[in-house]
Amino acid sequence: MELVLSIIVAISIALVVKLLNWAYLQPKRLERALRKQGLNGNSYRLVTGDLRDIMKATEEAKLKPINLDDDIKPRVVPFFVNTFSKFGNDAFYWLGPNPTLMVANPELAREVLTKSESFPKPKSANPLPKQLVQGVLMIPAFVLSCEEVVSEWEKRVSLEVDMWSCLQNITADAISRTAFGSSYRQGRRIFEMQKEQANYAMKAMRSLYIPGWRYVPTKTNKRMAEIANEVRSIIGDLIDTRVEAMRKEEARQEDLLSILLESNSQEIKERGSKSFGMSMDDVVEECKLFYLAGQETTASLLVWAMVMLSKHPDWQTKARDEILQVFGHQTPHFDGLNHLKILIPSQVTMILYEVLRLYSPILALRREVGKETKLGETTLPAGVLLTVPVIFLHHDREVWGDDALEFNPQRFSEGVAKAQRKKHGVFLPFGWGPRICIGQSFAMMEAKVVLAMILRRFRFELSPSYTHAPVTVVTVQPQHGAHLLLHKL
Repeated sequence: MELVLSIIVAISIALVVKLLNWAYLQPKRLERALRKQGLNGNSYRLVTGDLRDIMKATEEAKLKPINLDDDIKPRVVPFFVNTFSKFGNDAFYWLGPNPTLMVANPELAREVLTKSESFPKPKSANPLPKQLVQGVLMIPAFVLSCEEVVSEWEKRVSLEVDMWSCLQNITADAISRTAFGSSYRQGRRIFEMQKEQANYAMKAMRSLYIPGWRYVPTKTNKRMAEIANEVRSIIGDLIDTRVEAMRKEEARQEDLLSILLESNSQEIKERGSKSFGMSMDDVVEECKLFYLAGQETTASLLVWAMVMLSKHPDWQTKARDEILQVFGHQTPHFDGLNHLKILIPSQVTMILYEVLRLYSPILALRREVGKETKLGETTLPAGVLLTVPVIFLHHDREVWGDDALEFNPQRFSEGVAKAQRKKHGVFLPFGWGPRICIGQSFAMMEAKVVLAMILRRFRFELSPSYTHAPVTVVTVQPQHGAHLLLHKL
């Protein structure tokens, strides 16, 4: 009995020491190390850190809309703006007990994003097969999804629509068709649940992290578990059906799921072991990622492109003229999209790049310091987190010029590199690393298809009821929708 009590006491003491270290000793040690090197930030507040300030700034920013020419940063990243204003560029903030250094210097940001061994990020699953990036398989899905909506609009000479909800429907339908082909209705259900899950994840990121809390049976935790289980079940059934079809050598379906499974099967054959293939969880994660990369970022890119083209009708005309020159009145096709890609300067590409710069879908990238590492003149101890504030880099006047906050697609007339004043500038609308090509290729291709189908049939302008209120919900979105007036050509 005494032995049991001794073991219980020893375990209790160990847990208390561990908790004390997590909640107070380590944060204070890291804070001292950062301040010693001239870095500034709020003093550590037990367990919560700056989370309350982050939530307060976010909620206050959402109360008041802004003008179309205003800087969007105070609305979409208000706490970052407040932190830089209060402490300067060498600032850190607290995500709970974790000190997080803001890296807004372009050269240092590139160093952080390039040195993945020193500044790691969460491991990604196997990259999506290259066949998907080529785009041939995606275009019919984009066209079909957009055609259904545009055909309904054409029944009227002019109308007012909430372009945000329409584009969400188009991109969700397109991503479902691309991922699951003829099973796209089941795919749509998966992506609807993933959107709900993403909202829960955003709330979790802005709240205090307590180790083990996700296992507590709260209403939110139970719902997140239900979503995860249902998604896994639906994808599992789809996989079983496809695997059986592959076994019987039935007609191949040209969609993401079939490509993933065939690529996986080929990898296992070549390597001679199932250990080299993707697990069920890997496939599920691929589908989740595909949703975020394809639906959220594309809808965000498209809605702000439509808003900017409404405000700048001269660029709307340039884009329409180019679309008609390339496609005429034909359905958008792969050769035409390739022509837009290589055409220099391509008006449509320049417009999309400028929208991505001003309204970055991804506002910040996170990294961590795995071991004591030097960044510039600063030595960072292990345990410090890093935030690369993408939107600040995209709006940096030293990189983009005095008109950095203005809509000026012409800056990209000679490509991305020459649009930036600094040799080591950074343009990171889809993040950085091995996944960037997939997200960028998919979003840019779909955006061009949708714009082509709308521009050649409609002229559009902002509705008097339009309210400019960008807000961060996974990506930058219009808080009150995007009401536009469409006029049939």
